[in-house]
Amino acid sequence: MSAPAHRLHQPVLDWYAEHARDLPWRNPDCSAWGVLVSEVMLQQTPVARVLPVWADWMQRWATPDDLAGAPVGAAVRAWGRLGYPRRALRLHAAATVITSEHAGAVPCSVSALRELPGVGDYTAAAVAAFAFGERTAVVDTNVRRVLARALGGEALPAPSLRRGEVELAARSLPVGEQDAARWNVAVMELGALVCGARSPSCGHCPIAAQCAWRLAGHPAYQGAPHRTQAWAGSDRQCRGRLLQCLRDSPDPRCAQELSLAWPDDRQRARCLDGLVADGLVQPLARGRYRLPE
Repeated sequence: MSAPAHRLHQPVLDWYAEHARDLPWRNPDCSAWGVLVSEVMLQQTPVARVLPVWADWMQRWATPDDLAGAPVGAAVRAWGRLGYPRRALRLHAAATVITSEHAGAVPCSVSALRELPGVGDYTAAAVAAFAFGERTAVVDTNVRRVLARALGGEALPAPSLRRGEVELAARSLPVGEQDAARWNVAVMELGALVCGARSPSCGHCPIAAQCAWRLAGHPAYQGAPHRTQAWAGSDRQCRGRLLQCLRDSPDPRCAQELSLAWPDDRQRARCLDGLVADGLVQPLARGRYRLPE
């Protein structure tokens, strides 16, 4: 553990005990499956949008076995407007593997979780820590930003995750497994609620007195630019509109109906081909389309 991080543990843990949001996947009674579903849904998606979809999903498919027995199209339909709908396919695939290879129980180790379809390093670490209490570093955007400022004196982390950041997060963990798991989520919450990217609320931060960035006078970010993708008119927006058109109908849609969802013929055709290739849309005879079965 790094010496500077040691001084941050108790203030952050105390702050979290008082200010943590009451989220259902943080409930001690939440299953490991519920935690896995939440972590997949929360990727690049705000908590407020995830909450109702997660609740509906868990009511429909309370276990991996439940989802594995449902049609793939049902998962895509229930995904709604969360965005990045391939995550629904991957969750369905993960549920199938959990059912067939792990007797329906979500595996508890990072290495076994990493073998599930669609589960990367972050999600595997998050589920291992939050569902099973494993002492492992969970490094998301919020954690990266808090550690970059508090320990590195930098305004923002680099656009892409660096190995040094993962190593710093691992060195910063408290020794005990329970404190380590709670530290991970507490730092995430601090980044989400106080140490924001654009407008950090340093006056409400429990570690402001120890923060290297604040003590250095809040120096400006000097690294590579953080690029954001435009949404209006993008292929992502087009794909979302086409999927929503298919979700809104229990019957297949024809090409003319899909043209009402997106008028640009060339872009619509390109995005529709991509949706078919991704397994999110099933083409039928006579130019009709539906969600996969």
